Amino acid sequence: MNTNSISILGCGWLGLPLAKYLHTANYNVKGSSRSKERVTLLKQSRIKPHQLDISEKEGNLPDFLKSETLILTLASKDIEGFKYLISHIEKSTVKNVLFISSTSVYDAQQSPISEHCDTNNTLLSSIEQLFLENQHFNTTILRFGGLIGPKRNPGNFFKKGRSVKAPDSVVNLIHLDDCIQIIHQIILQKKWNTVLNACTDSHPTKREFYSKMMILTHQTTPYFDNESENTVKIISNKKLKKQLNYSFVHKDLMQLTLDNF
Repeated sequence: MNTNSISILGCGWLGLPLAKYLHTANYNVKGSSRSKERVTLLKQSRIKPHQLDISEKEGNLPDFLKSETLILTLASKDIEGFKYLISHIEKSTVKNVLFISSTSVYDAQQSPISEHCDTNNTLLSSIEQLFLENQHFNTTILRFGGLIGPKRNPGNFFKKGRSVKAPDSVVNLIHLDDCIQIIHQIILQKKWNTVLNACTDSHPTKREFYSKMMILTHQTTPYFDNESENTVKIISNKKLKKQLNYSFVHKDLMQLTLDNF
């Protein structure tokens, strides 16, 4: 087995550019998608393609899992599909699993939210536990805030009259550039068997942030629902920055420009 080998399950908005980046960094990368079109894109990018669907139990999982590291970037909440996947990981050469999760596993609270805070009772948190409790491989859970970047311009989030709920609540976001760099650092530094929150340093209010983003995209200011209840939810990234010695590419959301999208 190639110790520099990585399989990425779910090559969509995050997984495809991640696969391309790791390929240029001289990793032996396999990528998967349920879509034939996306599989073609992988092949064009010199990523070894696999058409897989864990929910439908379709595709050659044993061949796909002939790697040292598996990165899961699926949006699926199909717990049975993940149980099926884990049964194959246990029989594979995979030593390390990086599960891309979300800070949505935390409920709002007054104090900054660290990795020690309780998670809510959702399918996503249950799927996290399936991996964390498994002793056959190492698992790191990486909980991203809201994802922004190319094709996810926040200035387009509230088109067609959509209102901004809880406008004086703060945002917890992260740019694609930081997502990719953080994942690479976890692999390089072998930071396994941990849980990390990943959000940028700044937390402007929705009112501040989305007003600026829509001005940048030459749109009218969104409608703010001032009657909706504001909540407090600030995700702390202190553990990630300390463990990885990481400095965010995009520290201040209010400094983003159209070039970043």
